[in-house]
Amino acid sequence: MKRKKFKVRRLSIIRIIFSVAFLMLLGRLAYISIAKGAEYKQMAINQWKKTIEIAPKRGSILDRNGSELAVSVQVYRVDADLMVLKKYLATKKISEDQATYELAKALNMDKSKVEKILDSKDEEGKPLQFVSLKRQVEKKFADAVKELKYNGLIISQDETRIYPNGSFLAHVIGHANWEGNGINGVEQVYNEELKGTPGLKVLETDRANNELPTTDSLLVQPVNGKNLVLTIDTRIQMLAERVANETLKENNAKSVSITIMDPNSGEILAMVNTPAYDLNKPNGAGKTNEEIQEAWKNGAVSDVFEPGSIFKVITAAAGLQTNSVTSEDRFNSTGSIKVANETLKNDKMEANGILDLAGIIKHSDNVGFIQLGQKIGKEKLYEFVTNVGFGKKTGIDLPGESIGIIRALKDIGPVEFATMSYGQGVAVTQVQYLAAFNAVANGGTWIRPHVMKEIFHTEDDKKIIDRKYESLDEKNIMSKEKAAELRGYLEEVVKKGTATATYMEGYHIAGKTGTANKVNTETGKYEKGKYVSSFAGMAPVNNPKVTLIVTVKEPSPDKYYASQTAVPAAQKLFSELFTILNIEPDTVSESKSSN
Repeated sequence: MKRKKFKVRRLSIIRIIFSVAFLMLLGRLAYISIAKGAEYKQMAINQWKKTIEIAPKRGSILDRNGSELAVSVQVYRVDADLMVLKKYLATKKISEDQATYELAKALNMDKSKVEKILDSKDEEGKPLQFVSLKRQVEKKFADAVKELKYNGLIISQDETRIYPNGSFLAHVIGHANWEGNGINGVEQVYNEELKGTPGLKVLETDRANNELPTTDSLLVQPVNGKNLVLTIDTRIQMLAERVANETLKENNAKSVSITIMDPNSGEILAMVNTPAYDLNKPNGAGKTNEEIQEAWKNGAVSDVFEPGSIFKVITAAAGLQTNSVTSEDRFNSTGSIKVANETLKNDKMEANGILDLAGIIKHSDNVGFIQLGQKIGKEKLYEFVTNVGFGKKTGIDLPGESIGIIRALKDIGPVEFATMSYGQGVAVTQVQYLAAFNAVANGGTWIRPHVMKEIFHTEDDKKIIDRKYESLDEKNIMSKEKAAELRGYLEEVVKKGTATATYMEGYHIAGKTGTANKVNTETGKYEKGKYVSSFAGMAPVNNPKVTLIVTVKEPSPDKYYASQTAVPAAQKLFSELFTILNIEPDTVSESKSSN
């Protein structure tokens, strides 16, 4: 009896133990399937699925007439599933050294680089499963990889950037890196619009990590980037680049920059800095990283220079707009003038005598402009100078813009104010100066310079404009009448003053020359024997359709005046611009009577 009760009790205990174990197992299964199910499912999926990014087609960059300046072409990328690849090699008894050699040969890569990729590890030192062997692979190399017939190699669509014209418009366009991101120029500024959205290619493997052959159809299509239309006119840009290169060589200069604009819209028609660099080989622009970065810099936007006498246009505009001077006022140019304890002079101590406003502009008379500055007054001139944008960025849609140099009002003493009146002690960029000069050309309105005209995409071969450039930030800085008066004085500079080499029979050109010592940006002092020569011009005078500025940095010290360097370049530019822009000359009789 006791024995029977013991057996019953033992069976009960066993039942309880099995019941508890079953309930624990059931609970564990429930926990795995319900609480952790999604996580484990994803882990399983990750083991047999791999997504590869498919590069979208980067939008094209075009000039205002539709000429292609930057395009993307389809190439390939080669990735590897190392688990599948190494298992395949082991099964086929192919040594990893042989496979590395074959892959390096097919991809035109260094063998040691391929070895390093195939031995890739994560941050914890564990071997990676998926690696990228090479991006932007040409078709012939992709085909060579296919011929190896190695399992685990994945060939997908990729894009590469091509610049059909090499160094043409280099500093405006900029370039994109192998990842498809813009590095400088409009490639950088408009990167978000140009780059598009990547697609995804999903690859599947079986339990043995063998790639399944039918999974390429699992595809999320990439969204291509939008296209960028620039304000640049290729014909004018070609002209500017040719003239810049000729001017560089003729004057044995360090660099030459030219910017050409439509003063009525703020559109940049051409912008060149020479020497330039090949956009298809951007890293070949120098031997060191510093040299490369310097070569990529857009001098027209980032380099500041002392404007010298071209600044006198701004002083004259301030005098007219503030009613501080009229055509009746006279200035006594004796060749020098004493300000505080310093004697300031004309360039060659020329004593030009009694001059009116037109005269001090035509002769580029420093003494006369010091007297004009005194008539205007420090506060009024400073207010006008800052109102036209000096000492601040224009906001141009190009990277690396400098603000220039203008002393704070409180730091401008009598001598600093006197030299500022004729363009010393201040520093500007090309685009900064030309934006202010444009206001004289267009009748008094400051307009932000820009290179973007519009952004568009196509749907069913139909062009859809996404946006046009509208951030002009227009503001009036002088009256139409005063601007027209000043243009008349500037025409005399071309007819009878320091820029006569720009004069062309039958055309009305206005402009101003400027020659200044180069300032060392580190020491703030002038560099002996180094100059910056400039010319700013507009045409036709009564209703300017085009403005331009030529800056020649460090020309040969035996021929450095703007009249010898920048003015001849401007004459070449105007002589062809009139034809390109369909600007007709006056009749012969009208031309003679204007003189």
